[in-house]
Amino acid sequence: MRRTSLLLKTYLRRDWFKFVVWALCIVGLAAVSAGKFNSLYETEAAMASIIATLKTPAMVSMFGPMTATAPYTVAVIYAMEMMVFMGFFMAMMNIYFAVKNTRGEEDSGVLELTRARAVSRNAPLNAVISQLVIINVVMGVLLTLGLEVSGMNGVTIEGSLLFGISLAIFGMMFGSFSLLIAQLTDNSRGATIGSYVLLGGLFVLRMITDVQNSDTTWWTIYGWIEKLNIYDQNDWFPVLLMLVLTVVVCTVTVMLNRTRDFGSGLLVLNHQQKSSSRLINGPFSLLLRLERMPLIIWTLGMFCLGASYGSIFGQVGDLLATNPMMAKILGSQGTDNANLAVVMSFAGMLSVVFAVVSTIPALQIIFKINRDERKGWLELIHANAVSRLKVYLSYLGLAVIISGICLFAAILGMYVSGSAAVDYDLDFSKFLRGFTSYFPAVLAVMGVGTFFVGLMPRLQNIVWFVPIYGFVSIYLGALLDFPKWAKQLTPYGWFSKVPIHAVPTEPLLLCLGIMIVLGIIGFITYRNRDLTVN
Repeated sequence: MRRTSLLLKTYLRRDWFKFVVWALCIVGLAAVSAGKFNSLYETEAAMASIIATLKTPAMVSMFGPMTATAPYTVAVIYAMEMMVFMGFFMAMMNIYFAVKNTRGEEDSGVLELTRARAVSRNAPLNAVISQLVIINVVMGVLLTLGLEVSGMNGVTIEGSLLFGISLAIFGMMFGSFSLLIAQLTDNSRGATIGSYVLLGGLFVLRMITDVQNSDTTWWTIYGWIEKLNIYDQNDWFPVLLMLVLTVVVCTVTVMLNRTRDFGSGLLVLNHQQKSSSRLINGPFSLLLRLERMPLIIWTLGMFCLGASYGSIFGQVGDLLATNPMMAKILGSQGTDNANLAVVMSFAGMLSVVFAVVSTIPALQIIFKINRDERKGWLELIHANAVSRLKVYLSYLGLAVIISGICLFAAILGMYVSGSAAVDYDLDFSKFLRGFTSYFPAVLAVMGVGTFFVGLMPRLQNIVWFVPIYGFVSIYLGALLDFPKWAKQLTPYGWFSKVPIHAVPTEPLLLCLGIMIVLGIIGFITYRNRDLTVN
């Protein structure tokens, strides 16, 4: 336990700015949304409309089942709509800090220097756990205060406390999962991928069980966040479950940390070869070899994500179940056409989600240019007759390939699973419109990434705000009543009518133009600047 407090102070002092940015984004989203809900649902008609909407299968898959009882308040609607996604953002924040300060420290060699001093074996891990506790406590307090001062109708102190505390413990729970995965893998990239695979898998499992049988959502772990009945019954039992699981996982993690060798993981995922493959004859083939496992995981994960959403098309596009009177009026053929329109509209929204998620591996590959430079790895490549243009295009080309494969895999999975879930024909060419339109949007965001990589490498992480805002504005924009211009601040909002309508030409050309122009500027600045070694 020696030096734990000193390491904790070091981590907090070093990461304070990053935490402030995370806090401003998450707390700001919660507070601003709360302040807006009163104007959105101030009338009984608006309240009745949103209640009916939230009970449809499509909304249940996104936000969970509507369990509150009448009379409804604005605060109940707010908690219903926000908890699932606020929990997702809290989990992302905890995954970031957990992996960064454990496996990230080992990969960079900083932890080796730390442990060379009079520091106990578990002190660094205990310091990270303490840091996550402090971060989540602060977030819980800020979220509670933000709701209390929002002036939203129906807010109670117990409900606000439950909102803030549950999100804090939920985030800490996923932080503990990441700490455990960091003991199993032998590098930070593997720990990050494993953490997000677990997060995404539990999220999709929650979605499926919510639509098919909400009682089984208790087994998904992620579904605990939607069982709280905030501002209604205020059920604290899921909070207790999350707390107990967090303590158990942290205890197991500390025990495993005592037994594993420094710099290695408990799971051996690959074996070192004595010589490299003959296929590795340049920076692109080398990069492809190193990224082959993340590429496989991302592709399979995206296909499964699309298939999971497609599996509920039968419930989403079932007018007979949601409105039997209207189905009787329209007749069999009219009902099928109406169901198809609902499904295609839902598929269009999902295509945006797939595009945003596909942007993640693309930006990770592009940003690796500067990370690999700082680690000194590219210095070995530049020592040979390899131009910067070849290195730059290798990273950019692999990013384009990975993002394209991921987006196509998700749309293909959605179509295959969706076709099996409905009793009418789905046109694959219309689903491909989602790929044709949103892949250029992903390329445009990649262009912004290359611009920052070359011109302002220290600020490249700012680009993550583009897909994050695109996700929030499109996925929650309708419910939060975002104006049209606010939804179109990112390229993801330029194709809102796809796939119901044909792909618009002008936004597509604009996205490609942004990619080309910013990509060229990024290369010119990258070629002319010094390497960011160490």
